[in-house]
Amino acid sequence: MSENAVDKNRRCGSHWRIVGWGLAVLFLLLPLIAMQFTDEVNWDESDFAVAAALIGGAGITFELVVRMTGNVAYRAAVGTALATALILIWMNLTVGIIGTEDNPANLMHGGVLVVGLVGAIVVRFQPRGMACTLMAMALTQSLVGGIALIAGLGSTGPTWPANILGLTGLFAALWLISAMLFWTAARTQTPAGDVG
Repeated sequence: MSENAVDKNRRCGSHWRIVGWGLAVLFLLLPLIAMQFTDEVNWDESDFAVAAALIGGAGITFELVVRMTGNVAYRAAVGTALATALILIWMNLTVGIIGTEDNPANLMHGGVLVVGLVGAIVVRFQPRGMACTLMAMALTQSLVGGIALIAGLGSTGPTWPANILGLTGLFAALWLISAMLFWTAARTQTPAGDVG
C-alpha cells in the first residue's frame, strides 16, 4: 500500500516538474513572440542568455530543495524567495526600480540579495535561521527604498515617489511572506537532520 502512495507522489511530482519547466520555457518565448509584433521589445542573444540563466538557476535551485525536503512550508518559502529574487533582478535589468535600468542606484538592490545569500550560508539553510534572514532582507529592501526617497534618486519620472514606495513595499512584503513560511517550516521540522 505504501509503495502505491510513493508511486502516486512521484507521478504527481513529475507532472508539477513538467508544468514548472514548461512555464520557464514559456517565459523565455514570450519576448521572442512579442518581438514579432512590436518594436518595444528588442532582445538579442545576450538578453536571452541572461534570462535563461536566471530562470534556469532558480528552477534548478528549487529542484534541489524539493529533493532535499518534503516539508511543504519550506518548499513554499524557498519558491517564494526565489520568485521574488528573480523578479527583483529582472525588473532591475529591464526597466529599473529606481529611475531607469541605467541608473546605478539600482545596484543597491544587489545588497538585498547579498544579505539573503550570506544569511542562508551562515544559518545553513535551517528554517528558523532562514526566517530571520528573510526578515533581514525585508529590512534591507526597505532601507534601499528609504535611501532612494531621501536622496531623491531616480526622481526624474512623473511617478517617482509612488513607484519606489509601491515596489519597495511589494518586495518587502514578499520577503516577509517567505519568512513566515520558513517559521511555519521550523515549527513542523523533523528532528532527523531534514533541511525543512
